[in-house]
Amino acid sequence: MDIIFDLGKANDIDELEQLYNDLNDHLAKGVNYPGWMKDIYPVRQNAIDGVKQGNLYVSKHNGKIIGSVILSHKPEPAYYKAKWKFESDYSDVFVVYTFVVNSKFLKCGVGKALMDFAIEHSIKSQAKSIRLDVYEGNMPAIRLYEKCGFKYIDTVDLGLGNYGLNWFRLYEKVL
Repeated sequence: MDIIFDLGKANDIDELEQLYNDLNDHLAKGVNYPGWMKDIYPVRQNAIDGVKQGNLYVSKHNGKIIGSVILSHKPEPAYYKAKWKFESDYSDVFVVYTFVVNSKFLKCGVGKALMDFAIEHSIKSQAKSIRLDVYEGNMPAIRLYEKCGFKYIDTVDLGLGNYGLNWFRLYEKVL
């Protein structure tokens, strides 16, 4: 499958919002591994912020967005409690946010391609590591991250207990 990666632009925002809503509708019908909810996360504002900050990337197939990821230098507050393999002020660390794949392209290698892109982009940007958090019940994502060489660091509370999401596993890939 031909996948093109590009920096997200303002004219991608409507399509990204549709991608988020379609994915949340799909998750609501089956096993909702990440625990995401429509109108809560991810939402249009996540796309707007990512485009504005210049850290949202899209993967396109035949001109359509089939996946997206935000690579930020800002960690969640709970990240500061963890013992990471690499000590940093986050200027040379990317944190993965809003890692999404179009529901019609799940289990087609899009997630793996997007994660490979994130790793390559981080290396080109001379980052020293990539970090992410994943809801402990999200086994498909956990398997993907481990397959891509991420190592388990710790389990933390990100303050999302109101949504039934009590524990998140932190992962790091040292580059």
